Amino acid sequence: MLTTVTTTNKSLEDYRPIIGDEQTDEIYRLTEPFKGARVLHINATPFGGGVAELLNSMVPLMNDIGFQAEWQVMQGADEFYQVSKALHNSLQGMQISWKPEMWEIWRKYNRLNAELLEGQYDYVIVHDPQPAGLLHFLQESGVQTQSTRWIWRCHIDSTDAQPEAWSYLRPYIESYETAVFTLKQFVKRDLASPRIWVIPPAIDPLSEKNVPISHEAIRQVLTRFNVDPERPLVLQASRMDSWKDPLGVLEAYNQIKHRVPGVQLVFLVAIANDDPEGWAYYDQTVAQAGGDPDVHILPNILNGIGDWEVNAFQTGAQVVVQKSLREGFGLSVTEALWKGRPVVGGKVGGIPLQVVHGRTGYLVSTPSECAKWILYLLQSPERADQLGQQGREHARRNFLITRYLRDYLRVFRALNRSKRKLYPLSHLQAVVGPTDGS
Repeated sequence: MLTTVTTTNKSLEDYRPIIGDEQTDEIYRLTEPFKGARVLHINATPFGGGVAELLNSMVPLMNDIGFQAEWQVMQGADEFYQVSKALHNSLQGMQISWKPEMWEIWRKYNRLNAELLEGQYDYVIVHDPQPAGLLHFLQESGVQTQSTRWIWRCHIDSTDAQPEAWSYLRPYIESYETAVFTLKQFVKRDLASPRIWVIPPAIDPLSEKNVPISHEAIRQVLTRFNVDPERPLVLQASRMDSWKDPLGVLEAYNQIKHRVPGVQLVFLVAIANDDPEGWAYYDQTVAQAGGDPDVHILPNILNGIGDWEVNAFQTGAQVVVQKSLREGFGLSVTEALWKGRPVVGGKVGGIPLQVVHGRTGYLVSTPSECAKWILYLLQSPERADQLGQQGREHARRNFLITRYLRDYLRVFRALNRSKRKLYPLSHLQAVVGPTDGS
């Protein structure tokens, strides 16, 4: 069988003081038809990425309100993760030289995991391209899947997907009854079969990464990693690959460091077991930093950096940067906004949904633009605080895990009301998510 991930219990009632009675009661009301329904989430890794963070909160909340929810992780080996990372990059627009044996590796592990899948479920949500072939291979083997509503959830910016990769993956996705994307523009117009929903991700305000943290705790954490809590701090916390553009962030830092005495740059690097490129980009970034003592590049695995440490760095930073060149959504942006930090972010993917230029932070495309707005925020602390508070409210209204849960309840309700049929993509069937018009 697939590997089951254990999560910590959560209670929806704990979120009532944050989201209010109306939203809390709406979730309970939407849940009524689904008491006891069996839900399975499947993805590629139990830690190290935004999907894992979502599921760590989503699954226990579903259980709390009456579902029987599980989270399972597919099995793979290095050869599979190399291919799945290439597929991820291809879907985000990178030109990959695809060879038949690469596709065969992807098919082999999807077939293997389909054989390992056990149990009966009312809803199965398959996350991202790594396990997207599961339903196809179940159907190919003769397993009856009609009693289950199958949903494919794409967390990737597929706007400029490499045609070869998308053409290969598309028939597997069209096996699903429903597909969920982060943004409307990520939906490929030739996707013929699934009903389409648009649901941006969200963060858990009560997770260890996002709860309030004291100044003393921040000081202790920063000091432990030789970062001076008394000096200006610029932070980027994310995976490290070409799409996160760590070298562009370094270039922006180099443009301002002589104008802001004592400024420090910290990269908190999330290394996941399904991302074989992470260490290569880490080494490249370390080399590019050239031994600058005020640049701290801290991989989570090597430095024992957990959610509490990320919380301390994000809350203690004067400016948080996420200068992505491609981005599915960017939960690290949401985390920073929730902590009242202004964000300088790339003008890509889901970042503009969160960083409203001049209201919650600033959007940039180049290292020079990034440097300009970092410098402005460091030199204008009152304005930075104003943007941070506006960003926190924007996150509270739109990007908390309770809204994400509510949206999936609406998807389930729509599935129960609909007949099983194909939905030509003449338009989006439904768009849910943010409500404040931003």
